[in-house]
Amino acid sequence: MEDQLSDDKNIKPPSIGVVGAGAWGTALAQLSTKAGCSVTLWARENDVVTSINQDHENKTFLKGIKLSDKLKATSKLSDIAGHDYIFMVVPAQFLRPVLSDLKHHIQESATIVLCAKGIEQSSGKLMSEVVSEIAPKSPLVVLSGPTFAREVAEGLPSAVTIASKYQRVTKRLSDAIGQPTFRPYGSRDVVGAEIGGALKNVFAIACGITTGRKMGDNARAALITRSLSEMVKFGERYGAERSTMMGLCGLGDLILTCSSPQSRNMSLGIAIGEGKSIDDFLSGRNTVAEGYHTSSVLARICREEKLDLPIVMAVNDILHEGRDVDTVITDLLNRPFVSEY
Repeated sequence: MEDQLSDDKNIKPPSIGVVGAGAWGTALAQLSTKAGCSVTLWARENDVVTSINQDHENKTFLKGIKLSDKLKATSKLSDIAGHDYIFMVVPAQFLRPVLSDLKHHIQESATIVLCAKGIEQSSGKLMSEVVSEIAPKSPLVVLSGPTFAREVAEGLPSAVTIASKYQRVTKRLSDAIGQPTFRPYGSRDVVGAEIGGALKNVFAIACGITTGRKMGDNARAALITRSLSEMVKFGERYGAERSTMMGLCGLGDLILTCSSPQSRNMSLGIAIGEGKSIDDFLSGRNTVAEGYHTSSVLARICREEKLDLPIVMAVNDILHEGRDVDTVITDLLNRPFVSEY
């Protein structure tokens, strides 16, 4: 693949098709349009398409952000055909069916930029494995990092990891969308970039629970630190580099997601900690808390691989096994004392 990529600079900015018009997909589309790229944003919902094209605002998922009039939305996957980069920003559990439909409309040479964060529930596979099954000849990039969609769309300073096996692919995408207020950092560790983005959602739910239970800042700081330890352990099992876990898509994303109720996952945890029903919280939202789904598949993997990730298992027990929150917290606090390393 490296040898197939020309050294010639692009004469014009690349075209980008963004698949998924939630808050993050819309923010990436706005960012890319601002960078000078020709962008088409695909949405499943016709009212979202109309809102973006007529009012230049995604009133459903990113209300209050004025979008560029150069950004075009569509509900037809065929309109994504011909773009140089395909940003996959659909929820993780929908990636397989959407990409399966999309692959008939895109060129094999188009680079797929994976922006979904999670692990497929049915198979236990990482998103990159799903992409490789469906579109094995397409160059693959993972874009991940500590980013709230609204802040990116507003042009506030942010930084992300762009991971690919091929440095030229990484550089070209970085050159295409990078800006002073959106700084991409390259990496070859595709698996590490994915794992950080997937696991941090589960840990954010745990931090939300401690916040909802008013357990204090000390508890949250300790929980974030031990979550990082579990992230490193899981990542190394899959061949991820420890340094990746300490970077933007690992530690950086973990800190952000575990520190603000802007995070859907932390908000879910806060609601649980305050004694609210999980079903009521999830049914009242038009966005997905990925950690809810990821926790169950992570717990299954931990059992099968005999991995000791107590925070992951605790979150799964609360979300999917019906265990009492206080009992689970007590069990965690009563674990034997061990060496930090």
